[in-house]
Amino acid sequence: MSDPSSASADHTHADIGIVCALPIEIAAFLDRCQHVKKYTGGDFQFRGGFYDGIRIAVVESGMGFARARRATQALVDGHAPRWLLSCGFAGALRPDIPIGSIVVADSIVDQHEQNLQIDLHMPADPARGLFVGRLLTADELVRTVALKKQLAEQYAALAVDLESLAVAQVARENKTRFLAVRVISDDLSADLPPEILSVVGATGSVRFGAAIGALWKRPSAAKDMWHMREQAQSAATRLATFLDGVVVQLHSATQPAAVTQ
Repeated sequence: MSDPSSASADHTHADIGIVCALPIEIAAFLDRCQHVKKYTGGDFQFRGGFYDGIRIAVVESGMGFARARRATQALVDGHAPRWLLSCGFAGALRPDIPIGSIVVADSIVDQHEQNLQIDLHMPADPARGLFVGRLLTADELVRTVALKKQLAEQYAALAVDLESLAVAQVARENKTRFLAVRVISDDLSADLPPEILSVVGATGSVRFGAAIGALWKRPSAAKDMWHMREQAQSAATRLATFLDGVVVQLHSATQPAAVTQ
């Protein structure tokens, strides 16, 4: 492992590149990293640092397929990571997958008949909140329980997000190892607040004008949005804990074997 304080440490190339849509998704993991720096590259915010000597580069893509593709390519162009990870929140599509569960994809599909298989040999452990299976990348935020159930039946997927297939495609095009790790931030117990579609912008920023308007129209929206934020922060902590082990394992898998005499 490189010493992040060393003058000769490589601060350009990354061992692990992470693509997330929103800052809140990866904040808890970055809190566990050292020497984290924030910088702008084109349309995107980047953060770089070290986790136990492992060079980490993170790009915040904003929400949606197109932004995720461009952000991932920018990450590859700027840091040439050995691994690309699509990390962040997802909505559960099955009632047995609660908030805080980790979903690791062995395949990803979208709503346009694109299907990408992932060479993954990881056993599921539902009792401990780890699910392995198909992930759906949808065109738009899936807010209602009814639509989630419809998508589950149509695509036989465990969870839904908006970016993972885009990241996986760029990884394959650049011959970079890939993993999608998602944490469930909303389950099938209730719909997401309707205001989320207008309050949260494509980049993940809060539209304050829309937020004020939403509160004016429905004062109880404040309680719903606050509850959703608490769930998101808890999910982000769970994702960070899972990444603790994954990042070390992935980095070890790409290191050359020691030569014995």
